[in-house]
Amino acid sequence: MVFDIIDLTEEELKKLTAVQMQLLRTAQKKKNELVRKNAQDLALFKKLAYTNGMKDSSLFEQKRAELNEQLNYEVEILSEQLNYSIKLNEPLPDTGDGDESAGYIVDYTLSYTDRYNIVRDYYLAIPDPAERMSLYTADDTAKKYLGSYYSTLYNVLYTYSQ
Repeated sequence: MVFDIIDLTEEELKKLTAVQMQLLRTAQKKKNELVRKNAQDLALFKKLAYTNGMKDSSLFEQKRAELNEQLNYEVEILSEQLNYSIKLNEPLPDTGDGDESAGYIVDYTLSYTDRYNIVRDYYLAIPDPAERMSLYTADDTAKKYLGSYYSTLYNVLYTYSQ
């Protein structure tokens, strides 16, 4: 699918999370539907104008301008809504609050899935299950860094300790 509703480089496109990609796909589909409907409406008006003997009339060009103006307005609204929604779903920026001694990468620009994987791999590398659980429950950086994923990872680590 070609994404032309907003300007994104290949690099920016690759950095989008799954939620952001779904938002982009949905908005692009809506835009494509609007463009298709605009073309159909214009073709219908053209046929009507030609069958009524108004081939040389300026009505067709006026209707084209009107439909294109409406299309541009609706696409602009979609684009603004998409940009706003993508910004809402961006990971929080690094505020410098990360604990350098955490033992794993604390990078708030990463998606929550990437953060989860980094922290999970770090704690699963600890061979003693009791030590792993005690270190994880005492890790305040992980609580802040993972957000709602913290409890999910707790359950996974607990399962591995059984």
